[in-house]
Amino acid sequence: MGPRACLLGLLALFVAGKCSYSPEPDQQWTLPPGWVSLGRADPEEELSLTFALRQQNLERLSELVQAVSDPGSSRYGKYLTLEDVAELVRPSPLTLHTVQKWLLAAGARNCHSVTTQDFLTCWLSVRQAELLLSGAEFHHYMGGPAETHVVRSPRPYRLPKALASHVDFVGGLHRFPPTSTLRQRPEPQVPGTVGLHLGVTPSVIRERYNLTAQDVGSGTTNNSQACAQFLEQYFHESDLAEFMRLFGGNFAHQASVARVVGQQGRGQAGIEASLDVEYLMSAGANISTWVYSSPGDSGAGCWSVSGRHRFRPSFPASSPYVTTVGGTSFRNPFRVTDEVVDYISGGGFSNVFPRPSYQEEAVAQYLSSSPHLPPSSYFNASGRAYPDVAALSDGYWVVSNHVPIPWVSGTSASTPVFGGLLSLINEHRILRGLPPLGFLNPRLYQQHGEGLFDVTRGCHESCLNEEVEGQGFCSGPGWDPVTGWGTPNFPALLKTLINP
Repeated sequence: MGPRACLLGLLALFVAGKCSYSPEPDQQWTLPPGWVSLGRADPEEELSLTFALRQQNLERLSELVQAVSDPGSSRYGKYLTLEDVAELVRPSPLTLHTVQKWLLAAGARNCHSVTTQDFLTCWLSVRQAELLLSGAEFHHYMGGPAETHVVRSPRPYRLPKALASHVDFVGGLHRFPPTSTLRQRPEPQVPGTVGLHLGVTPSVIRERYNLTAQDVGSGTTNNSQACAQFLEQYFHESDLAEFMRLFGGNFAHQASVARVVGQQGRGQAGIEASLDVEYLMSAGANISTWVYSSPGDSGAGCWSVSGRHRFRPSFPASSPYVTTVGGTSFRNPFRVTDEVVDYISGGGFSNVFPRPSYQEEAVAQYLSSSPHLPPSSYFNASGRAYPDVAALSDGYWVVSNHVPIPWVSGTSASTPVFGGLLSLINEHRILRGLPPLGFLNPRLYQQHGEGLFDVTRGCHESCLNEEVEGQGFCSGPGWDPVTGWGTPNFPALLKTLINP
């Protein structure tokens, strides 16, 4: 049966098995721990699905990303606008026409796209969606720390074969919200120790990473930073104001965000959303901050930008196009001293993304020289290795729902701190008439961690069996898959990143 015959079948919404394909052949469905099924969804219930349309010119886009991110390229810093990217990757007219016709025939409504036109989100009834996506069967589920409610399919789906060259995948069927890495630890007890601090605050971070009172934004440039919050994870303006009142007294700062894009819920604040905003705005102090609020499918995230804001879904930490931040803790929990690996910090090698060229030398050096590697069958040595850098992730104070909460830990703490410091560096670059840093990784690896404190002690947790015995990857000199190149020494990092 040819594509033309297939198309006739899909317009009628009844497609024979021989005329279908699986856009995600490796899709595996398992119910994550902490989630329970509430039963089948009502056939007339409304749900939204997102269709990822086939992009064009991806090889050219990859070349341009490399060129504008490589300090050795004549195109370094000459970034594309979103409109430029859209012109490059926009799906073909045939793809747009075919998918829209297919969805219209299925009864899809209230469809909306994005500037690049490669994602299309539509509303359908459960009955329509199950007819559209052969094999899908929608159920209600509830779980996670916030008792989140989602609708998902426990069965794989297939699409008409005529769409094989037009649709990459359909979002909203299988993936569950990831569990936050944040946790609250008991206060460490060290007998006989006279403490210099009782938990990580903005002052502790600024002291450890050598920021002075002058290391704040000017408030006069086209410089901004942003956080995204998902899955009913919201921050409260009153918590941010209280946090700055308690912990922001020794540096210039802003006590409110410049703008919230999307809807803020009126319920309880999420501790992760609170932490992101509070530490992005205290590390990247006195810089305009936006918050994007979306019911999307991941936890939270921060980034530093300049100029106009455009929101797209967050990438996984192992993406080669993300600067991934690992976690550290103080060697002595009460003293602002050397850092070691935070044992709950993530890191390792991706099973999805191949190793990018910018980190080839660093990763090869680690694999050939580290005395502590898990068995080779436990990791993909040719995959994208991460993290790229690190920062403190242990023992934070956070204000959430009007309550100061101590000893909050996780890499969700280290990420906004590093992002805020990059915002300060962008401030200096913009004042000099230079473009912002953009995608940092190629430059970071070319400079071999210059401007960072090298963390060389500690390992992260791994599976407890007789072969691995609980030890995962360990830190060492230079780059490692636990702390990357290390943690920021702000004046040194500014010096190495301020040049064109």
